[in-house]
Amino acid sequence: MGSTEQARKETAQAIREACINYGFFYLDISSHVDAIETEELVRLAREFFVLPQEEKDRLSLRNEDHARGYSRLGQSITAGKVDKHEELDFFRPVENPDKTKVCWGNNQWPTVEGFWDKYKIWIEKMKVLGRVVMEAMAEGLGLTAEERETLRSLVNGSFWAMGVIGYPPLPDDHDGISFGSHKFLHTDSTPGALQVYLHKLPNNDNNSEYAGKGQWINVDPIPGCVVCNIASMFEIWTNGLYKSTLHRVIHKGTNYRISIPFFFEPNFNALVEPLPSVIALTESINEEQLGRTYEPVVYGEFLVKKVKNNFLPDIGKYA
Repeated sequence: MGSTEQARKETAQAIREACINYGFFYLDISSHVDAIETEELVRLAREFFVLPQEEKDRLSLRNEDHARGYSRLGQSITAGKVDKHEELDFFRPVENPDKTKVCWGNNQWPTVEGFWDKYKIWIEKMKVLGRVVMEAMAEGLGLTAEERETLRSLVNGSFWAMGVIGYPPLPDDHDGISFGSHKFLHTDSTPGALQVYLHKLPNNDNNSEYAGKGQWINVDPIPGCVVCNIASMFEIWTNGLYKSTLHRVIHKGTNYRISIPFFFEPNFNALVEPLPSVIALTESINEEQLGRTYEPVVYGEFLVKKVKNNFLPDIGKYA
């Protein structure tokens, strides 16, 4: 982020412009995470996904809270469509776990040697990175000292989430996507799979579905970097100035692709609502936002509803 005040301001401004214009940005984490660490995470993920199906199913979502654990190929749903990937999901540990409550159970860790140890280190590093990026975004938004403190208090117990996702190649005749529209994303070196939707681009004859509206663009991996994208809670905090980014995976390659998204989220009980400084800013610079304010939401309620929409229709399918 830079070691001087001027460097920090420049970084904050660059993040602001990227969030307004694109909704995502690359973040160089090479000084924070060694490349060997991320390579090891990918290796461990592959080691899990090649296990026999019955062994992976021992970590099934249905064993816990329908959120933490393993989902088979085709078990998750995005915007009503079945996704073509398999996935392990983890969330912040909770006090008094109760697997009858969605999102409130225990994490299910694979028995693959070294998996828990290596991923625990990654989680801690991503939590630190999350706080640093939040500070930079607050700087770029020009928040008051009081608003910055409010933001810190709403993420000091971040209900983080992490996915470990495996993507087999899509068949040539497959009419669909590997993963539908879905903060820090690390992937293996597979190009041409992750795509982000940019709004309001000029007409594009090669993509008539979005002509005059926007376009899906490839977001290929850059060594030493993670992809950071805006999600729903920051869209609310910024009253729509920063838009939650639609992204998807269409993996047509021949390899088995791995991605490891980490979501630095608010506290479970955090009330998320537009920040006063940003309300004033959006009213002055964006006519479409004039007179409009996003409704407050409690993050935990938002999360539980999202998990139910993504997984619960298939719960029990493989019992």
